[in-house]
Amino acid sequence: MSGGNWKEMFDAACRGDQDLVAYHVQAGVDIDYAHPEFLATPLVACILARQEAVALYLLAQGANPRLWSEFDALTPLQAARQAGLPAVERALLAQGVPPLPEAQPAPPPARGWVARLLNRRSA
Repeated sequence: MSGGNWKEMFDAACRGDQDLVAYHVQAGVDIDYAHPEFLATPLVACILARQEAVALYLLAQGANPRLWSEFDALTPLQAARQAGLPAVERALLAQGVPPLPEAQPAPPPARGWVARLLNRRSA
């Protein structure tokens, strides 16, 4: 798949230019490719740029919903959670991506001998 221009598509995805993204997808640009200069996937990049419509479009066009973005050190689901895009999160879950663990509550403050031990170490 070499038709189109991956860098232009990547930039369009981050800007939210869905028409230009669609042009490149239809021209055969690999939407799961991570260019060696970028090391980022278009899906994760547009999610982090809060371009919800483009992210949903890429998913509908077959973007890998589990593909790790090396530069961002995130999966699409992690990126959607970080960017606060619940519609993208739902779309990813609907495609079979396992849910992220819920945030764990902070442990209660140390008491008794544990607190004394911690206080001695910090003194």
